[in-house]
This record gives sequence, C-alpha cells and structure tokens, in this order.
Amino acid sequence: MTSQPTLNKTGNDPGGPGEPGAEGSGLQAGLKNRHLSMIAIGGVIGAGLFVGSSSGIATAGPGILLSYALVGTLVVLVMRMLGEMSAANPTSGSFSAHADRALGSWAGFSIGWLYWFFWVVVLAVEATAGAVILEGWIPAVPQWGWALIVMVVLTATNLVSVGSYGEFEFWFAGIKVVAIAAFIVIGGLAVFGLLPGVDSEQAGLSNLTEHGGFLPNGAGAILTGVLLVVFSFMGSEIATLAAGESENPRQAVTKATNSIIWRVAVFYLGSIAVVVCLLPWDSKAITKDGSYVAALDSLGIAHAGQIMNFIVLTSVLSCLNSGLYTASRMAFSLGQRGDAPKAFARTTSNGVPRTAILASVAFGFVAVFFNYKFPDSVFLFLVNSSGAVALFVWLVICFSQLRMRKIIKAEAPEKLVVKMWLYPYLTWATAALIVFILGYMLTDTEHDGRRTILLSLLVAAVVLVIAFVKNGLRGGRPAADAPQAQGEERSEVPAG
Repeated sequence: MTSQPTLNKTGNDPGGPGEPGAEGSGLQAGLKNRHLSMIAIGGVIGAGLFVGSSSGIATAGPGILLSYALVGTLVVLVMRMLGEMSAANPTSGSFSAHADRALGSWAGFSIGWLYWFFWVVVLAVEATAGAVILEGWIPAVPQWGWALIVMVVLTATNLVSVGSYGEFEFWFAGIKVVAIAAFIVIGGLAVFGLLPGVDSEQAGLSNLTEHGGFLPNGAGAILTGVLLVVFSFMGSEIATLAAGESENPRQAVTKATNSIIWRVAVFYLGSIAVVVCLLPWDSKAITKDGSYVAALDSLGIAHAGQIMNFIVLTSVLSCLNSGLYTASRMAFSLGQRGDAPKAFARTTSNGVPRTAILASVAFGFVAVFFNYKFPDSVFLFLVNSSGAVALFVWLVICFSQLRMRKIIKAEAPEKLVVKMWLYPYLTWATAALIVFILGYMLTDTEHDGRRTILLSLLVAAVVLVIAFVKNGLRGGRPAADAPQAQGEERSEVPAG
C-alpha cells in the first residue's frame, strides 16, 4: 500500500467556484457557457499565428504545413491528457495542481511558477506589440504611454470580476475567429478562381509544388519549422484553468478537449494552407509585410495592412487579457497549496484573487520597463529564458497523466469521462516527441533555439532547487503525504 493523493470529491478545487459572500469566499462561477466556448476557441489562436508564421514559411516553404500538422498533433494529444485529468478534477491550478498530486509537490511548485513566469513575460511582449500598432495610429501618445494604458485597462477589467474578463475575451476571441474564418473563405475562393473582381493570378494549388517543390529546403526544414511555430500554440490549455470558474466545469473541459482537433485543423492548418496557395512561398512580400498581409495584398484588397493590424491588435489584447487571467489563477492555486504567499489565495467578495492579479501585473510592468530600457540584455534574457516553458509544461502533463490515470481508476473511475487514446503507449510516444524537440533545439543556432533551451533549462533548474529546498524544509514529504488543501480528503489506494 502506498499513499496517493485523492481526487477532490466535489469536482472543484477547494478555492474553486463558490457562492458570493465575504472576502475570502474563493473563486466563483462567473463564466458562462458562451464565455468558455469562445475562450476555448480563441485560446488556440495566438498573435504568433499572424506575426510569426512568415519566418516559418520562409524557412520550410509549403512544407511548413507539415510543421504545423506535427505540432498541432502534439497539442491535440497533450490537451487530451490534460482534459482527462481536468474533467475528473477541474481546478484553477490545472496541470500544476495535477502534477502536485501525481508527481509530488516539487513538480506542482516548479511547473506552476515557470508557467506564471512565462505569462508575465508575455504580458510585456504583447503590451509592447500593441503599443507599436496604437502609436502608428495615434502618434501623439508615446509608445510607452500606450503600453501603460493597455496594461491598466485590462488589469482593471480582471479586477472587477471573472465575468468581465470572460466578456472581454468573448469579444476579442470572437473577432479573431470571424477574421480567420473570413480569410479562409475569401482566400479559398481565390485559390480556386471563384472570387469575382479580384486579381488572383498568383494564386493556385501549383504554389505548393512549384518554386523548388513542396520541401524546397529539404526535409530537415520541417523540424526547424517546428521550432519556429511551436510557441504560437501556447494558450490552448487556458480553457482548463478557466473551467474551474464556470457553472459546469466538467462539461466545459470535456467540450473544450473534444473540439481541439477541428480548432487546430481549421484555424492553423486551414489558414496557413490558404497563405501558401495564394502566394509563392519565396515571395519577398511574405517576410517584408507578414504572411497574412501579403496574402490579402495579393488579392488587391484595399487597406489590407490596416485590416490586419486591427486583427493583430485584437489578438494582442486577447493574449494580454488571458495572460493576466492565467498568471493570476496560477498564482492563486500556488498560494492555496502553500507554494506562494498566502495572500495570493485570498479573494474579494466578487471572487477575484486581487493580490495575485496585482502581483502578476506588477512583474509585467517591470518587464515592460526592461523592454524599453534594456531590450537587448535583461529583456532578451527574460524572453529567451521563458521560451521553452511550453514544452516543459507539455512534458509534465504527459508524466502526470501516466500516474493520474491510475489514481482516478482507483478512487473514482466514473469520473473518467475523457480518456487519453491508446494509454499508456501514446502518452509515452508524445513525451518522447517533446524530448526530441527539446534536444533538436540544442542544435539550432540559426534561430536562437540553443540559447532559448539553455536559458530556459537554467531558470528551470533554479526553480527546481528552490522547490526541493522548500520541500526539505517541510520535512521532505512528497505531495501524496503532504496535507491537502482545505476541503480535500485523503485516502490510501493500492499502488499501480
């Protein structure tokens, strides 16, 4: 007999949705079904899709479709594992809380703080990107002023209530979804010569095989393309964190997990396929103007650049909004488990973790300052050292699911409403692929892959040391033997 952590019997985490009440009453179910649906759809569409795809196309040619397909498959598999665990036990800490139960407190602590670090750095990146666009429209306000305005407005939104976050994200994500859907329809019609009144002489399926072939730079370029596009998929897991504040967490997680395949297929593979069919992959316009702007320009659509700037700005604001929400909820969960200051786990009467939000945005403001003051030193270090966190998170999800499946089957098999396919073989294969990508990054000197992985490993090592020291000060107890958060039960279950 070995002691293992139990599933939360209520289906929500201890600080999860509760009834409105006095300060400290916990998170509340303020997200509606339409909010969760759009968060799930929009979460997989990052600003990186619009602004980062051009370098991937220039590197791999039409073969970038295979890079996106490979990473998309990886995301689908990881989300299936996360969906299995989160549907059985929805929690605001998502994979960090699952890792805490399955692997030990060191794992939950480490991956939780690394994930928080990733998103607060993203806040600075996206605030700066949004400020650049806004300054181009209204130059009277300096770039740093726009970054400040954007951060303050979205901080205020998150401080009001989870419902206000959900409402903003509903409209931000809605604009992204409509824009990409329209782009795919218009571009698809042009590719097949069915769009009247539009100059589309360059468009056609022949662009996939001409100009050097489907893999003009060789098969190795597919893996290089993977390194360039993998980080644009970060955010698909947000729905599992947000589900903890919905009216029906288990249903929300199940729906988000089951829809990930078509979301990746349509929004990533579909839109990129349209781009490489509308224009030759080696067109200078792709790298000069950006892939989506160049594609629209090739059809003679007026003001294509400004249209895309608006869409990118919407994506940036969406990413900022979700990044602040995600970072604060992870900090909240860490606070609940004793892995962060207790103040992080306190909520207002509206169920808002105010301290966790303010702490997250404070670091974001500091990172913005570094971006303007030391862009090529301190800020570059922050960006590179958080770059591989997505892969670390996915790897931890794989190992957590391998053990959590046994825990769920032993304690509450009826909660296995979502199951990972071909368990455990496909889980191990996914983990092996992630390790391979991490290893391949060490060989990439042209696109800073080696620097990113080494700095990310350095930061991860520091966090791990802190985790083990902290665990040692607690008495060296693994998560399974550590006291559970208030409201959870513990039990003994058979090993294996």
